[in-house]
This record gives sequence, C-alpha cells and structure tokens, in this order.
Amino acid sequence: MRWLILVVRIPAVPSRHRVATWRELRRGGALQIGQGVWAMPDVPAFARGVARVVELAHRGRGEVLTLSAAGRDRPDSARLQDMFTAERAAEWSEFLAGCTEFDAEIDDLTAGELTIASLDEHEARLERLRRWYREIRARDVFGAPAAAEAHQRLIRCAGRLADHAERVYRTSQQN
Repeated sequence: MRWLILVVRIPAVPSRHRVATWRELRRGGALQIGQGVWAMPDVPAFARGVARVVELAHRGRGEVLTLSAAGRDRPDSARLQDMFTAERAAEWSEFLAGCTEFDAEIDDLTAGELTIASLDEHEARLERLRRWYREIRARDVFGAPAAAEAHQRLIRCAGRLADHAERVYRTSQQN
C-alpha cells in the first residue's frame, strides 16, 4: 500500500489558518504521525481532501510537502495500516454512540407525544447519521471491524424511525 505523507508548515499567526488546515486533515481522515506530519492511504477517496489541505495551507502562507511512501518492511506497513484503522475504529465507536442516543430518543418519543414537528426533527437527525456514516465509510479503506455493526445499527435506526412515523401519521389522521 502506498501512502501520502503530508508535511505541513503554516505560520503560527494568525492561527485560523493552522486550525482550518488541522480540521480539514482530521475531517479527511488523515493520521497524525508526528508534529505537522500526516499520513493517508494513496487512494482516490483522499485526493480532494489533500487538494483542500494544500489550498488552506497556501492561504495561510504555509506549505505542504506531499510525499509518496510505503512502510520499509511488512511490519512497518502493517503498523501504519493498524494505526489508521484504529482511528476509524474510534470514529465508528463514536458513530455507534450516536445511534444509541438516537434509539433512546425514539424510545422517549414512543412513550410521549406523537407530533409531526418531532418527527421532522428526528428525520433530520437520521439524515445526519446517514451522512456521518457515509463520511466514515469513505475514509475506512481497510474496513475497521465495527463498520458492519455500524451499518446494521443505522438500518435499525431508520427502521425504528419509520415505525414511529407510521404511529405519528395514524395519530394525526385520527385527530
């Protein structure tokens, strides 16, 4: 596996450029392997993010040195892949917590008032979960173990909301 190594240098002042670049690197799934040094698999899914990082760094009068690299031997390659996959596993864990939170909210709704406004709010929340899932999935090029569970939990959340929506619509038609 080939990796992109980004060596990022941006002046400390003003800090907004460094922060924007850091956020873009994190959002894009880059793995920080040192101070100002980031790695990501050299696959098309990351190309836009790299271009955006370079653009942000240049706006801040900084620079990005982009290198193509591979682990020196199999253990190094495996270690880099494991580190990258661990980052994705942490993202999936956070996503699963979001699904648990969504389920709890649906439980509260089921026990409480059935309103169209609340349904609209939770449909928007489900769409955010879907978008979050797609973003992590795009970065998870090695397939972290929790990805399959995350997919099943998202399907469950959608099903639970569909059931709730049916109850809301039945209630609204009766009134």
